[in-house]
Amino acid sequence: MIKGASIAGFSAFALIATAPFPGVANIWHSGSAYAQNIKTQAQIQLRLEAEKLVVVQDPQGKQSQKWEPLKGQAVVRPGDVLRYTLSGENQSDRPVKNLTLNQPIPRGMVYVLKSANVTNNGKITYSIDGGRSFVENPTVKVTVPNGKVETKPAPAIAYTHIRLQIPSVAAKTTVKATYQTQVR
Repeated sequence: MIKGASIAGFSAFALIATAPFPGVANIWHSGSAYAQNIKTQAQIQLRLEAEKLVVVQDPQGKQSQKWEPLKGQAVVRPGDVLRYTLSGENQSDRPVKNLTLNQPIPRGMVYVLKSANVTNNGKITYSIDGGRSFVENPTVKVTVPNGKVETKPAPAIAYTHIRLQIPSVAAKTTVKATYQTQVR
């Protein structure tokens, strides 16, 4: 049984689809990442933050939930729920078209089904094969007791990546996406 796990850092991956793949440069800095389209000089600054869901009790005994930011060498325990917020700020004077952000589900975590949200009419898809393919509703083949093979929704534990596709990010604006995971 794991008594605690340490979360040391997070990563974000971005691909700007307005240029061919070789025309994209990723520049990584502590706590944030930059994705730059070399052809048009459009630049997106990425920031990934994590929070832990905690239950607090007031003096009258009433319980409520709140999100506490995780910083540095934060310790999480099995069952803890974490919320990740991925922000992408277009720092350029031009819109960025077809922004795709791929986010792995961290090791030791399970995606909380239906917890992902994205702004700017973004589309959310998921991978259950290590990021090789993405679909809106992943499925798996299951052999039922009578021997037939049926297609069923993939269980949360099967999810390996989330892909956020944003059609356009206007100049000098920010898009945000959130999703939750639970510590195994």
